[in-house]
Amino acid sequence: MNYEYFISRRIRSGKGSRFSTPIVRVSITGIALGLAVMLISVAILNGFQGQVRDKVAGFGGHIQVTGFDSNNSYETDPVALPEVHADKLRQIEGVTDVQPTCQKAGIISTDGQIEGIVFKGTGKNYNWEFLKSRLTNGRVPHNADTNAGNEVLISKKIANLLNLKTGDPLRMYFIIGNSTRGRKFSICGIYDTGLAEFDQTYVFGDMRHIQRLNGWSDSLVSNVEITITGFNKLDKIAEEVYLITGYKLNTVTVKQLYPQIFDWIEIQDLNVLIILILMALVSGITMISTLLILVLEHSHDVGMLKAMGATNRGIRKIFIYTSLNISFYGLLLGNIFALGLIILQSVYGFIPLPEDSYFVSTVPVQIGVGEVLIINLVTLMICTAMMLLPSLVIRYISPVKAIRFE
Repeated sequence: MNYEYFISRRIRSGKGSRFSTPIVRVSITGIALGLAVMLISVAILNGFQGQVRDKVAGFGGHIQVTGFDSNNSYETDPVALPEVHADKLRQIEGVTDVQPTCQKAGIISTDGQIEGIVFKGTGKNYNWEFLKSRLTNGRVPHNADTNAGNEVLISKKIANLLNLKTGDPLRMYFIIGNSTRGRKFSICGIYDTGLAEFDQTYVFGDMRHIQRLNGWSDSLVSNVEITITGFNKLDKIAEEVYLITGYKLNTVTVKQLYPQIFDWIEIQDLNVLIILILMALVSGITMISTLLILVLEHSHDVGMLKAMGATNRGIRKIFIYTSLNISFYGLLLGNIFALGLIILQSVYGFIPLPEDSYFVSTVPVQIGVGEVLIINLVTLMICTAMMLLPSLVIRYISPVKAIRFE
Protein backbone atom coordinates (compact mmCIF):
# COMPACT_ATOMS: atom_id res chain seq x y z
CA MET A 1 0.00 0.00 0.00
CA ASN A 2 1.48 3.40 -0.99
CA TYR A 3 1.60 6.09 1.66
CA GLU A 4 -0.71 8.45 -0.24
CA TYR A 5 -3.59 5.98 -0.16
CA PHE A 6 -2.88 5.06 3.49
CA ILE A 7 -2.97 8.70 4.64
CA SER A 8 -6.08 9.44 2.54
CA ARG A 9 -7.90 6.65 4.40
CA ARG A 10 -6.99 8.30 7.71
CA ILE A 11 -8.26 11.67 6.48
CA ARG A 12 -11.61 10.42 5.19
CA SER A 13 -12.17 8.35 8.33
CA GLY A 14 -12.28 11.65 10.26
CA LYS A 15 -10.33 10.33 13.24
CA GLY A 16 -9.20 13.13 15.46
CA SER A 17 -11.23 15.71 13.55
CA ARG A 18 -14.44 17.29 14.72
CA PHE A 19 -14.85 19.64 11.80
CA SER A 20 -14.14 17.79 8.56
CA THR A 21 -16.27 14.72 9.35
CA PRO A 22 -19.65 16.50 9.02
CA ILE A 23 -18.33 18.40 5.99
CA VAL A 24 -17.46 15.11 4.27
CA ARG A 25 -20.93 13.76 5.07
CA VAL A 26 -22.56 16.88 3.66
CA SER A 27 -20.43 16.55 0.53
CA ILE A 28 -21.44 12.90 0.04
CA THR A 29 -25.08 13.87 0.53
CA GLY A 30 -24.78 16.74 -1.94
CA ILE A 31 -23.28 14.54 -4.66
CA ALA A 32 -25.86 11.82 -3.98
CA LEU A 33 -28.79 14.24 -4.27
CA GLY A 34 -27.35 15.86 -7.40
CA LEU A 35 -26.96 12.49 -9.11
CA ALA A 36 -30.39 11.34 -7.95
CA VAL A 37 -32.04 14.46 -9.40
CA MET A 38 -30.27 13.91 -12.73
CA LEU A 39 -31.26 10.23 -12.96
CA ILE A 40 -34.86 10.89 -11.95
CA SER A 41 -35.15 13.81 -14.39
CA VAL A 42 -33.92 11.71 -17.32
CA ALA A 43 -36.17 8.79 -16.29
CA ILE A 44 -39.25 11.01 -16.13
CA LEU A 45 -38.41 12.66 -19.46
CA ASN A 46 -37.92 9.29 -21.19
CA GLY A 47 -41.05 7.84 -19.63
CA PHE A 48 -43.18 10.85 -20.42
CA GLN A 49 -42.03 11.11 -24.02
CA GLY A 50 -42.44 7.38 -24.56
CA GLN A 51 -45.97 7.31 -23.10
CA VAL A 52 -47.21 10.29 -25.12
CA ARG A 53 -45.59 9.09 -28.34
CA ASP A 54 -47.08 5.61 -27.96
CA LYS A 55 -50.54 7.00 -27.24
CA VAL A 56 -50.55 9.42 -30.17
CA ALA A 57 -49.14 6.80 -32.54
CA GLY A 58 -51.71 4.30 -31.23
CA PHE A 59 -54.49 6.33 -32.86
CA GLY A 60 -52.92 6.65 -36.30
CA GLY A 61 -49.57 4.88 -36.55
CA HIS A 62 -46.15 6.51 -36.75
CA ILE A 63 -46.43 7.16 -40.50
CA GLN A 64 -49.47 7.60 -42.72
CA VAL A 65 -49.75 7.24 -46.47
CA THR A 66 -52.50 9.55 -47.77
CA GLY A 67 -53.55 11.43 -50.86
CA PHE A 68 -52.06 14.87 -51.46
CA ASP A 69 -55.48 16.50 -51.13
CA SER A 70 -55.98 15.25 -47.56
CA ASN A 71 -57.14 17.91 -45.10
CA ASN A 72 -58.33 18.26 -41.52
CA SER A 73 -61.99 17.65 -42.35
CA TYR A 74 -61.50 13.84 -42.28
CA GLU A 75 -63.15 13.73 -45.74
CA THR A 76 -60.43 12.73 -48.19
CA ASP A 77 -60.15 11.23 -51.62
CA PRO A 78 -59.45 7.50 -51.37
CA VAL A 79 -56.10 5.78 -51.60
CA ALA A 80 -55.90 2.69 -53.82
CA LEU A 81 -54.23 -0.16 -51.90
CA PRO A 82 -52.34 -1.56 -54.93
CA GLU A 83 -50.56 1.79 -55.30
CA VAL A 84 -49.32 1.64 -51.70
CA HIS A 85 -47.29 -1.57 -52.20
CA ALA A 86 -47.96 -2.79 -48.67
CA ASP A 87 -45.81 -5.93 -49.12
CA LYS A 88 -42.76 -3.80 -49.92
CA LEU A 89 -43.47 -1.48 -46.98
CA ARG A 90 -43.47 -4.45 -44.60
CA GLN A 91 -39.97 -5.35 -45.78
CA ILE A 92 -38.49 -2.03 -44.64
CA GLU A 93 -36.26 -2.51 -41.61
CA GLY A 94 -38.03 -1.16 -38.52
CA VAL A 95 -41.58 -1.44 -39.91
CA THR A 96 -43.72 -3.72 -37.71
CA ASP A 97 -47.22 -3.24 -39.12
CA VAL A 98 -49.03 -1.81 -42.13
CA GLN A 99 -52.80 -1.26 -41.74
CA PRO A 100 -55.39 0.27 -44.12
CA THR A 101 -58.05 2.38 -42.36
CA CYS A 102 -61.00 4.59 -43.26
CA GLN A 103 -62.20 7.72 -41.50
CA LYS A 104 -65.42 9.69 -41.73
CA ALA A 105 -66.89 12.47 -39.62
CA GLY A 106 -70.26 11.73 -38.07
CA ILE A 107 -72.71 12.51 -35.29
CA ILE A 108 -73.83 10.30 -32.42
CA SER A 109 -77.45 10.86 -31.48
CA THR A 110 -78.97 9.72 -28.19
CA ASP A 111 -82.06 10.82 -26.27
CA GLY A 112 -81.87 14.60 -26.58
CA GLN A 113 -78.06 14.67 -26.96
CA ILE A 114 -75.72 14.73 -29.92
CA GLU A 115 -71.93 14.54 -30.16
CA GLY A 116 -69.66 15.05 -33.15
CA ILE A 117 -67.16 12.23 -33.66
CA VAL A 118 -64.84 10.65 -36.21
CA PHE A 119 -65.69 7.06 -37.09
CA LYS A 120 -62.44 5.21 -37.71
CA GLY A 121 -62.97 2.04 -39.70
CA THR A 122 -60.52 -0.85 -39.35
CA GLY A 123 -59.97 -4.10 -41.21
CA LYS A 124 -60.35 -7.62 -39.88
CA ASN A 125 -56.57 -7.93 -39.28
CA TYR A 126 -56.23 -4.63 -37.44
CA ASN A 127 -53.77 -4.65 -34.54
CA TRP A 128 -55.81 -3.89 -31.41
CA GLU A 129 -52.98 -4.26 -28.87
CA PHE A 130 -52.82 -0.55 -28.06
CA LEU A 131 -56.56 -0.21 -27.41
CA LYS A 132 -56.79 -3.56 -25.61
CA SER A 133 -54.32 -2.27 -23.04
CA ARG A 134 -56.53 0.82 -22.50
CA LEU A 135 -59.90 -0.94 -22.17
CA THR A 136 -61.95 -0.05 -19.12
CA ASN A 137 -64.91 -2.25 -19.99
CA GLY A 138 -65.92 -4.79 -22.63
CA ARG A 139 -63.75 -5.83 -25.58
CA VAL A 140 -62.58 -4.65 -28.99
CA PRO A 141 -64.81 -5.12 -32.07
CA HIS A 142 -64.83 -8.44 -33.94
CA ASN A 143 -65.02 -7.66 -37.64
CA ALA A 144 -66.71 -10.49 -39.55
CA ASP A 145 -65.24 -11.97 -42.73
CA THR A 146 -68.39 -11.48 -44.81
CA ASN A 147 -70.72 -8.69 -43.70
CA ALA A 148 -69.70 -5.42 -42.10
CA GLY A 149 -69.63 -5.75 -38.30
CA ASN A 150 -71.92 -3.53 -36.24
CA GLU A 151 -69.80 -3.46 -33.09
CA VAL A 152 -68.05 -0.22 -32.11
CA LEU A 153 -65.54 0.80 -29.48
CA ILE A 154 -66.09 4.20 -27.85
CA SER A 155 -64.10 6.16 -25.30
CA LYS A 156 -64.92 6.60 -21.64
CA LYS A 157 -65.21 10.33 -22.23
CA ILE A 158 -67.93 9.90 -24.89
CA ALA A 159 -69.68 7.29 -22.76
CA ASN A 160 -69.81 9.69 -19.80
CA LEU A 161 -70.99 12.62 -21.94
CA LEU A 162 -73.85 10.63 -23.51
CA ASN A 163 -74.55 8.29 -20.57
CA LEU A 164 -73.69 5.16 -22.56
CA LYS A 165 -72.42 1.75 -21.46
CA THR A 166 -71.28 -1.54 -22.97
CA GLY A 167 -74.11 -3.34 -24.77
CA ASP A 168 -76.12 -0.19 -25.51
CA PRO A 169 -77.31 0.48 -29.09
CA LEU A 170 -75.75 3.48 -30.79
CA ARG A 171 -77.10 5.55 -33.66
CA MET A 172 -74.69 7.46 -35.91
CA TYR A 173 -75.45 9.84 -38.77
CA PHE A 174 -73.17 10.68 -41.69
CA ILE A 175 -73.43 13.40 -44.34
CA ILE A 176 -73.33 12.00 -47.88
CA GLY A 177 -73.61 14.77 -50.43
CA ASN A 178 -76.77 16.69 -49.56
CA SER A 179 -78.37 13.85 -47.61
CA THR A 180 -77.96 12.27 -44.19
CA ARG A 181 -77.60 8.55 -43.65
CA GLY A 182 -77.92 6.75 -40.34
CA ARG A 183 -76.29 3.55 -39.12
CA LYS A 184 -77.14 1.53 -36.04
CA PHE A 185 -74.31 0.02 -34.00
CA SER A 186 -73.79 -1.80 -30.71
CA ILE A 187 -71.20 -0.74 -28.13
CA CYS A 188 -68.86 -3.69 -27.44
CA GLY A 189 -66.24 -1.88 -25.37
CA ILE A 190 -65.06 1.35 -23.76
CA TYR A 191 -61.46 2.60 -23.78
CA ASP A 192 -59.59 5.38 -21.99
CA THR A 193 -56.15 6.58 -23.13
CA GLY A 194 -55.96 9.85 -21.22
CA LEU A 195 -55.56 11.89 -24.43
CA ALA A 196 -58.73 13.94 -24.04
CA GLU A 197 -58.60 15.44 -27.54
CA PHE A 198 -58.39 11.98 -29.13
CA ASP A 199 -60.73 10.18 -26.74
CA GLN A 200 -63.48 12.69 -27.40
CA THR A 201 -63.05 12.27 -31.16
CA TYR A 202 -62.57 8.65 -32.20
CA VAL A 203 -65.05 5.77 -32.38
CA PHE A 204 -63.68 2.51 -33.81
CA GLY A 205 -65.60 0.07 -35.99
CA ASP A 206 -65.63 -1.81 -39.29
CA MET A 207 -64.24 0.18 -42.21
CA ARG A 208 -66.64 -1.47 -44.69
CA HIS A 209 -69.39 0.85 -43.40
CA ILE A 210 -67.39 3.87 -44.59
CA GLN A 211 -66.51 2.23 -47.90
CA ARG A 212 -70.20 1.60 -48.59
CA LEU A 213 -71.27 5.07 -47.48
CA ASN A 214 -68.70 6.64 -49.80
CA GLY A 215 -69.36 4.22 -52.63
CA TRP A 216 -65.80 2.87 -52.54
CA SER A 217 -64.63 -0.59 -53.56
CA ASP A 218 -62.80 -2.86 -51.11
CA SER A 219 -59.44 -1.68 -52.46
CA LEU A 220 -60.04 2.00 -51.59
CA VAL A 221 -59.26 3.39 -48.12
CA SER A 222 -58.72 6.78 -46.47
CA ASN A 223 -55.10 6.09 -45.55
CA VAL A 224 -52.57 3.43 -44.67
CA GLU A 225 -51.02 3.50 -41.18
CA ILE A 226 -47.47 2.27 -40.62
CA THR A 227 -46.12 1.33 -37.21
CA ILE A 228 -42.38 1.23 -36.56
CA THR A 229 -39.88 0.43 -33.83
CA GLY A 230 -37.33 3.03 -32.82
CA PHE A 231 -38.83 6.51 -32.87
CA ASN A 232 -35.42 8.01 -33.64
CA LYS A 233 -35.58 6.39 -37.11
CA LEU A 234 -38.96 7.95 -37.94
CA ASP A 235 -37.77 10.43 -40.57
CA LYS A 236 -35.46 7.93 -42.26
CA ILE A 237 -38.21 5.28 -42.56
CA ALA A 238 -40.69 7.92 -43.76
CA GLU A 239 -38.33 8.76 -46.64
CA GLU A 240 -38.12 5.08 -47.61
CA VAL A 241 -41.92 4.80 -47.50
CA TYR A 242 -42.28 7.84 -49.76
CA LEU A 243 -39.85 6.38 -52.31
CA ILE A 244 -41.84 3.12 -52.44
CA THR A 245 -45.33 4.65 -52.63
CA GLY A 246 -44.38 7.10 -55.38
CA TYR A 247 -45.22 10.69 -56.24
CA LYS A 248 -49.01 10.20 -56.40
CA LEU A 249 -49.28 9.61 -52.65
CA ASN A 250 -48.13 11.65 -49.67
CA THR A 251 -46.23 10.40 -46.62
CA VAL A 252 -46.71 12.19 -43.30
CA THR A 253 -45.25 11.36 -39.90
CA VAL A 254 -46.98 11.58 -36.56
CA LYS A 255 -44.81 14.61 -35.75
CA GLN A 256 -46.16 16.40 -38.81
CA LEU A 257 -49.74 15.47 -38.00
CA TYR A 258 -49.57 16.69 -34.41
CA PRO A 259 -46.77 19.29 -34.25
CA GLN A 260 -48.20 21.05 -31.19
CA ILE A 261 -47.84 17.90 -29.06
CA PHE A 262 -44.32 17.06 -30.20
CA ASP A 263 -43.11 20.67 -29.95
CA TRP A 264 -44.31 20.63 -26.35
CA ILE A 265 -42.45 17.36 -25.74
CA GLU A 266 -39.22 18.74 -27.20
CA ILE A 267 -39.36 21.71 -24.84
CA GLN A 268 -38.98 19.23 -21.99
CA ASP A 269 -35.58 18.20 -23.42
CA LEU A 270 -34.26 21.71 -22.82
CA ASN A 271 -35.64 21.79 -19.28
CA VAL A 272 -33.96 18.50 -18.39
CA LEU A 273 -30.68 19.60 -19.99
CA ILE A 274 -30.66 22.72 -17.79
CA ILE A 275 -31.33 20.56 -14.72
CA LEU A 276 -28.47 18.21 -15.63
CA ILE A 277 -26.01 21.07 -16.07
CA LEU A 278 -27.02 22.75 -12.80
CA MET A 279 -26.85 19.51 -10.79
CA ALA A 280 -23.45 18.62 -12.26
CA LEU A 281 -22.12 22.08 -11.35
CA VAL A 282 -23.55 21.78 -7.84
CA SER A 283 -21.78 18.44 -7.39
CA GLY A 284 -18.52 19.92 -8.68
CA ILE A 285 -18.70 23.03 -6.49
CA THR A 286 -19.50 20.85 -3.49
CA MET A 287 -16.34 18.88 -4.18
CA ILE A 288 -14.24 22.06 -4.47
CA SER A 289 -15.53 23.35 -1.13
CA THR A 290 -14.95 20.02 0.62
CA LEU A 291 -11.43 19.63 -0.69
CA LEU A 292 -10.47 23.19 0.25
CA ILE A 293 -11.70 22.60 3.79
CA LEU A 294 -9.77 19.33 4.04
CA VAL A 295 -6.56 20.96 2.75
CA LEU A 296 -6.84 23.91 5.15
CA GLU A 297 -7.67 21.70 8.12
CA HIS A 298 -4.70 19.43 7.42
CA SER A 299 -2.24 22.19 6.46
CA HIS A 300 -0.11 21.27 9.51
CA ASP A 301 0.06 17.67 8.30
CA VAL A 302 0.94 18.90 4.80
CA GLY A 303 3.84 20.90 6.24
CA MET A 304 5.08 17.86 8.16
CA LEU A 305 4.95 15.69 5.05
CA LYS A 306 6.87 18.29 3.03
CA ALA A 307 9.47 18.54 5.78
CA MET A 308 9.87 14.76 5.63
CA GLY A 309 10.52 14.91 1.89
CA ALA A 310 7.07 14.36 0.37
CA THR A 311 6.54 16.04 -3.00
CA ASN A 312 3.65 18.32 -3.92
CA ARG A 313 2.49 15.69 -6.41
CA GLY A 314 2.42 12.99 -3.74
CA ILE A 315 0.48 15.21 -1.30
CA ARG A 316 -2.01 16.14 -4.04
CA LYS A 317 -2.58 12.44 -4.65
CA ILE A 318 -3.57 12.06 -0.98
CA PHE A 319 -6.40 14.56 -1.33
CA ILE A 320 -7.39 13.31 -4.77
CA TYR A 321 -7.75 9.79 -3.33
CA THR A 322 -9.88 11.28 -0.56
CA SER A 323 -12.04 13.16 -3.05
CA LEU A 324 -12.49 10.08 -5.24
CA ASN A 325 -13.63 8.14 -2.21
CA ILE A 326 -16.17 10.86 -1.35
CA SER A 327 -17.38 10.87 -4.95
CA PHE A 328 -17.70 7.07 -4.96
CA TYR A 329 -19.91 6.98 -1.89
CA GLY A 330 -21.93 9.95 -3.18
CA LEU A 331 -22.55 8.20 -6.50
CA LEU A 332 -23.34 4.90 -4.78
CA LEU A 333 -25.96 6.45 -2.48
CA GLY A 334 -27.38 8.55 -5.32
CA ASN A 335 -27.82 5.49 -7.54
CA ILE A 336 -29.45 3.46 -4.77
CA PHE A 337 -31.91 6.24 -3.94
CA ALA A 338 -32.76 7.24 -7.53
CA LEU A 339 -33.01 3.77 -9.05
CA GLY A 340 -34.97 2.52 -6.05
CA LEU A 341 -37.49 5.36 -6.44
CA ILE A 342 -37.68 4.79 -10.21
CA ILE A 343 -38.38 1.07 -9.77
CA LEU A 344 -41.04 1.70 -7.11
CA GLN A 345 -42.76 4.30 -9.31
CA SER A 346 -42.71 2.05 -12.37
CA VAL A 347 -44.25 -0.83 -10.39
CA TYR A 348 -46.73 0.95 -8.12
CA GLY A 349 -47.20 4.39 -9.74
CA PHE A 350 -47.71 6.06 -6.37
CA ILE A 351 -46.99 9.60 -7.66
CA PRO A 352 -50.13 10.78 -9.54
CA LEU A 353 -50.57 13.41 -12.24
CA PRO A 354 -53.66 15.25 -13.57
CA GLU A 355 -54.34 13.23 -16.72
CA ASP A 356 -56.19 16.02 -18.52
CA SER A 357 -53.08 18.22 -18.42
CA TYR A 358 -50.24 15.70 -18.81
CA PHE A 359 -51.91 12.86 -20.80
CA VAL A 360 -50.84 10.33 -18.13
CA SER A 361 -52.39 9.47 -14.76
CA THR A 362 -49.10 8.75 -12.94
CA VAL A 363 -45.53 9.97 -13.36
CA PRO A 364 -44.02 7.71 -16.07
CA VAL A 365 -40.39 6.63 -15.63
CA GLN A 366 -38.02 4.86 -17.98
CA ILE A 367 -34.23 4.77 -18.04
CA GLY A 368 -31.68 2.48 -19.65
CA VAL A 369 -28.43 1.06 -18.32
CA GLY A 370 -26.44 3.10 -20.83
CA GLU A 371 -27.98 6.36 -19.65
CA VAL A 372 -27.27 5.50 -16.01
CA LEU A 373 -23.62 4.74 -16.81
CA ILE A 374 -23.17 7.92 -18.88
CA ILE A 375 -24.65 10.17 -16.16
CA ASN A 376 -22.46 8.53 -13.50
CA LEU A 377 -19.35 8.79 -15.65
CA VAL A 378 -19.93 12.45 -16.55
CA THR A 379 -20.63 13.34 -12.91
CA LEU A 380 -17.44 11.58 -11.81
CA MET A 381 -15.40 13.35 -14.51
CA ILE A 382 -16.78 16.76 -13.49
CA CYS A 383 -16.06 16.11 -9.81
CA THR A 384 -12.53 14.92 -10.70
CA ALA A 385 -11.87 18.00 -12.82
CA MET A 386 -13.18 20.27 -10.07
CA MET A 387 -11.00 18.67 -7.40
CA LEU A 388 -7.77 19.43 -9.30
CA LEU A 389 -8.15 23.18 -8.75
CA PRO A 390 -8.09 23.26 -4.93
CA SER A 391 -5.37 20.59 -4.85
CA LEU A 392 -3.02 23.18 -6.43
CA VAL A 393 -3.19 25.14 -3.17
CA ILE A 394 -0.86 22.53 -1.68
CA ARG A 395 2.18 23.85 -3.56
CA TYR A 396 1.85 27.22 -1.80
CA ILE A 397 1.88 25.76 1.70
CA SER A 398 5.26 26.47 3.33
CA PRO A 399 6.52 23.65 5.60
CA VAL A 400 7.94 26.10 8.17
CA LYS A 401 4.79 28.22 8.42
CA ALA A 402 2.50 25.16 8.43
CA ILE A 403 4.42 23.45 11.24
CA ARG A 404 4.42 26.64 13.34
CA PHE A 405 0.68 27.10 12.77
CA GLU A 406 -1.49 25.40 15.38
